[in-house]
Amino acid sequence: MIGWVITFLILAGIAITGGIGWSKLKKEHQEANSLPIRSIDFNELQDGVFYGAYQGGMYKWRANECQLTVKSGRVTDIQLIGSQDPGTKNTQHQMLYDRIMDKQSLQVDTISGATLTSKAYLKAVEDALVHSLGK
Repeated sequence: MIGWVITFLILAGIAITGGIGWSKLKKEHQEANSLPIRSIDFNELQDGVFYGAYQGGMYKWRANECQLTVKSGRVTDIQLIGSQDPGTKNTQHQMLYDRIMDKQSLQVDTISGATLTSKAYLKAVEDALVHSLGK
């Protein structure tokens, strides 16, 4: 009888812990999914090298930093210089950055399978672009 009680308590503990974890994950996904990406006028960019950061949302899971270069009024380079995201190596952030540079816009397709992380990277680039505008 004691063995069943212990087993039940262990399973109840696992279920409660899993429920709390799922709740946090769901909240973070809702926040990241509704993250607005501003429309920046790339025609107003000032030349230079600019730093951008995104704090990663409520749990800081997607915090990242980038360095952006503007030459002759065009974004010519974007480098990821730091990330708290454990899946950084799998997100193909350079593909996202290439899309931004090709289109000269933040209104680009996110990386399939990494939509929420892509939006976090876009927020850091947006921050760098705002610095380029002198605002």
